[in-house]
Amino acid sequence: MTPTERSQRVKQLAEQQGFDRCGIAPLGPIDRADYLLEWLQRGMAGTMGYLHRRRESRHDPSRFLPGARSAIVVAVNYHQPPSALPADGAPRGRVAQYAWGEDYHVVVRERLEGLLGDLRSAMDELFEARVCVDTSAIVERALAARAGVGWIGKNTLVLHESLGSYFFLGEILLTLDLAPDHPAADHCGSCTRCLEACPTGAFPAPYQMDARRCISYLTIEHRGEIPGELHAGMGDWIFGCDICQEVCPFNRDAPTTREPRFALGERITLERSVAPGAADASPRTDDDPNPRLDEVLAWDADAHRATTQGRATDRATLAMWRRNAAIARANIARDSAPASS
Repeated sequence: MTPTERSQRVKQLAEQQGFDRCGIAPLGPIDRADYLLEWLQRGMAGTMGYLHRRRESRHDPSRFLPGARSAIVVAVNYHQPPSALPADGAPRGRVAQYAWGEDYHVVVRERLEGLLGDLRSAMDELFEARVCVDTSAIVERALAARAGVGWIGKNTLVLHESLGSYFFLGEILLTLDLAPDHPAADHCGSCTRCLEACPTGAFPAPYQMDARRCISYLTIEHRGEIPGELHAGMGDWIFGCDICQEVCPFNRDAPTTREPRFALGERITLERSVAPGAADASPRTDDDPNPRLDEVLAWDADAHRATTQGRATDRATLAMWRRNAAIARANIARDSAPASS
């Protein structure tokens, strides 16, 4: 096969595996590698110390797999319609859409492993390959833009004209020569809705994000106390945040995911003992996008484990969930209090 024929076959197999987008990127130093280094040096990664490790492969993904020449970059849509709030009047928090269903690391990796198996059967020569899903030491957004899967928007997320931004990325780095796609063109234009909508001011400039002020970082990655001046802006978000995606025009008609494992599950009851005077933590939802704050604050280790096991939400510890819920409850109480005369 020629590189072009191989790329065509890759895309056919990716479609059969159910990926919503597939592009091919040549490997080499990423665009804005100097900016990434400056971003780290300025402390904008906050407490995410792991981003300072393996810098060589973050700057040049070909270093992640010796001899790698190409990257297959795929997108998997996770968008779902808004979930209606129960009419019980209880204060509730919000969970970002990406964490509503099963852990995307598992779902996307399984599909990529399936694609890799198909490729080994279909290609005319042996090759080395590595599957990457989010946690690998590469800058996958840069690869996605280079592969034409989307462009990096002003909120630093990857955007696509018809998919919007509610999608996961995954990659296969391999030693085969594949014909690359053209990089995606930037269609943000003069729009700044995402920058203006961020309640904590996490975007110091277009295409730049200060993780230390990002609600997603604060609720998911940051293990310590959250600075008091950021509490009000966090609103009722207790795991992640979708605000900059919700206001993006390209998400106005975003399609609904075809992956049933990302869909919200049925309500289940967790039976556990409740200390006298404590809020009853059951029934609850194992993947509720709007969990009751009193239930979260009453969680013990077993409840936390049962609720987050097998989901992206297990990234936050029990202490972090309680911290986030306490901030959200205070914000809701403040916003619902009658105005003083």
